[in-house]
Amino acid sequence: MQLEIIKMAFESLFSKKTRSFLSMLGIIIGVFTVIAVFAIGKGAESAVDDQFAGLSAKSIIVMGSMGKQGPKTSSKLDIEDVQVIKEESKYIGTATGIVQGNSTISYESNESSYSVIGTDLDFFDISNLKLVAGRLFTEEEMENKDKLTILGSDVVEDLYENSSQVIGSMVTINNKKLEVIGYFEETGASLGRTSKDEAVYISYQVAQSSILGSKGGMTMLTLEAKEVDDISLASEEVTSILREEHGLKSSQEDDFKIMDAGSMVSAAQESASLMTTVLTLVAVIVLLVSGIGIMNVMFVTVAERTKEIGIAKAIGAKQGDILSQFLFESIILSAVGGIVGIILGQSAIPLISKYSGLAVTSTSIGPIIGFTFSTLVGVVFGFYPALKASRLDPVDALRSE
Repeated sequence: MQLEIIKMAFESLFSKKTRSFLSMLGIIIGVFTVIAVFAIGKGAESAVDDQFAGLSAKSIIVMGSMGKQGPKTSSKLDIEDVQVIKEESKYIGTATGIVQGNSTISYESNESSYSVIGTDLDFFDISNLKLVAGRLFTEEEMENKDKLTILGSDVVEDLYENSSQVIGSMVTINNKKLEVIGYFEETGASLGRTSKDEAVYISYQVAQSSILGSKGGMTMLTLEAKEVDDISLASEEVTSILREEHGLKSSQEDDFKIMDAGSMVSAAQESASLMTTVLTLVAVIVLLVSGIGIMNVMFVTVAERTKEIGIAKAIGAKQGDILSQFLFESIILSAVGGIVGIILGQSAIPLISKYSGLAVTSTSIGPIIGFTFSTLVGVVFGFYPALKASRLDPVDALRSE
């Protein structure tokens, strides 16, 4: 009997193909949106993880900020502050810093714009960068301000036809010739908003004296507390050290900003999660509106087939049989719409990633939630019309025209 009821439900839907398709359209769009939302949300979470992949739970970032004491003044934060922190801090285990800017880098006829990162040797110890070939700077070369550079993997790929050309070649950065002494393997990680692979690395002495200038780059310090439990104490201690080093009075605000890795990752993840939640609510609203559309179509269907219902009841059909038939029609509409939405949504993920520039990652939870919710919409919004059909009096139904 149940198989016969399902068969009749399909026959009824196929007899009104256009109306059935329009009823499913809202479900298709809603499920498509759910899948896209979860893919974008997962991509955003992955992007956050990649951005902070080089930081440990003990990491503390110090960045320059604008002061508000009287006329606005630039931050006094300098990479030399690293040495002061190393000497005076009890809670900081490792400290390094970078001076970062952008410049056009060229090799022979090839050129492009990349990030220029001036740093010290400690940076390479904690940044997860591994050399493919060549070497790092020596302390003596840094002190002598020798014009040497190490390239990120994307820079090598863009500027050179063959990797064998890299070591010993001369590149031009801000009209200065620098010798390439090494290049790093691909990491896929970021340093703030800068890809580590799309950067060239020089000593901070050369960066400040020749390439970026003393005020030409952004200074950022990366510190590591000795213990995770010391994060709060280390931040307070660094604040005190830097305020004293920068000669700030008690009435003046900090000319730097301190963030620990945990709070940065948490804030970024909360932002990504909030975006996913908002977009998911939009998708849910679309599904609910489509459910109302399905309910309306089912009411019309019941009205059109009132006499058919009366005949069925007259020859022995039970109330449950009529209820099942119309409920199955509603569920089939929403379930088929959900399946089509899943197919379109999964197919669109590569296109969204390619043409939008967004980080998009396929996930199984989107299709599961989309299909489950679409089926529930069919049950909830199809039940009342089906119940109304099952309760029709056979005599009144047979009299209808």
